[in-house]
Amino acid sequence: MAAAQGGDCQAYEHLLRELDVWLRRYYARRLPHPAAEDAKQDALLAIHANRHTYARSRSFGAWIMAIARYKWIDRMRDASRFAAVPLHDEIPIVDHGASAISAAAVDDLLGRLKPAQASVIRLVKLKGLSIASASSATGQSAALVKINLHRGLKKLAALASCEAC
Repeated sequence: MAAAQGGDCQAYEHLLRELDVWLRRYYARRLPHPAAEDAKQDALLAIHANRHTYARSRSFGAWIMAIARYKWIDRMRDASRFAAVPLHDEIPIVDHGASAISAAAVDDLLGRLKPAQASVIRLVKLKGLSIASASSATGQSAALVKINLHRGLKKLAALASCEAC
């Protein structure tokens, strides 16, 4: 490291190769493989970014060991924070297929009616509005809403019976 700090590129490259091997072994004993690989890369980046902080008067091994240990602790914290939750094989799933098909069939049948008839059937029969509310929503008189509702339901019944054949 002292030679690398002095600008010797070959010494720095040799140092990083040796650290790669040492860190791989260090983390392999402490973490699962993907996390060990990530921790090794984090440690190598930290060593590179902080190489100027190494003091030649101190032990290089202790300096490296401290960085490796802190990166290991970081991985352990991440693992506890983002722990995997096991999925159970018997998760209840609600099947909405029949209701979706029914809704599509009703929508298709309503599409075959006159727009005035379809709109009052949607408002009164599907949404539960009163005749007066449907009248004000559509701009039709209450009597016309009743007529469109009656004729529309009659036509729907005829269409549905033809579809069943």
